Amino acid sequence: MKKLTPNKKEALIRLSNSNNIIAALAIDQRGAIRKMMGKIDPEKTTEQTIVDFKIAVSRELTKYSSSILLDPEYGLPASKERDKNSGLLIAYEKTGYDANAVGRLPDLLPIWSVKRLKEAGADAVKILLYYDIDEGDEINEQKHAFIERVGSECVGEDIPFFLEIISYDAKIEDSKSKEYAKIKPHKVNDAMRLFSEDRYNVDVLKMEVPVNMDYVEGYGEDYIYTREEALQYFKEQSQASDLPFIFLSAGVSTEMFQETLRFAKEAGSTFNGVLCGRATWAKGVDAFMESEEKGYEWLKTEGKKNIEDLNKVIEETATPWTDKLA
Repeated sequence: MKKLTPNKKEALIRLSNSNNIIAALAIDQRGAIRKMMGKIDPEKTTEQTIVDFKIAVSRELTKYSSSILLDPEYGLPASKERDKNSGLLIAYEKTGYDANAVGRLPDLLPIWSVKRLKEAGADAVKILLYYDIDEGDEINEQKHAFIERVGSECVGEDIPFFLEIISYDAKIEDSKSKEYAKIKPHKVNDAMRLFSEDRYNVDVLKMEVPVNMDYVEGYGEDYIYTREEALQYFKEQSQASDLPFIFLSAGVSTEMFQETLRFAKEAGSTFNGVLCGRATWAKGVDAFMESEEKGYEWLKTEGKKNIEDLNKVIEETATPWTDKLA
């Protein structure tokens, strides 16, 4: 069992609920929120609108979340508006990747460091990494060194390091396709196994589920995994790492995400919570773009219900990270 420093342990406790389960809200999206708003009203989509929406989400929904993940570009004002009992994770990476370059290489925000994120109030630092376990060494060795550097920075500042891994295949354009779904369990679970190695100094992994639930028997019209196969992939994911891991919602519907957590529990997965984004607040963007008043009303009603419903499912399905870290 990995042993935490006292500072890291206290930080993880601040990020968790009373049962040492991470029930966190993610709104570190930048480009994605801009796109969502732009589809509704391009003229009203400004940097200030993005900042104001994040403030609204933080004010209303951190009352029901153990912590919130924000970005330093638009999210710092929102971090000041969160509930006093809600911890703070801050993203360190630039949003997205250069689609014209090979390899989906990560990059850091140029005027930030782990030290500065900690000074801004972060209880933990988060990095998102796009990773294809089967890509060539000329790409993947750059990514390995990148994560080693960030891990070392977090060790130096004695702050937890959350690594979010988004899998892909360099030869398959559509990650939601049936073609990709066939190899997704290998891509997700083997990447998780790799970055659990001590050299990366990761404390908590933020993971996709290992299958595309739309292709699981009983969940979609056309399936490629039987129910038993899908359950086995969830079990194998849980066995791939001794580190705590939490699930991301990957933009699926609220209902599907909750159902997926129940499925993971049935498989015997020992996941330790969630960092849930759009499944919680996505529909609130429409209301907010209509008027700030309607946005707040949506968050106080539908948004609150989404989180409270999710919290019930988490309590029934997730396990405490203290089972894995001392």
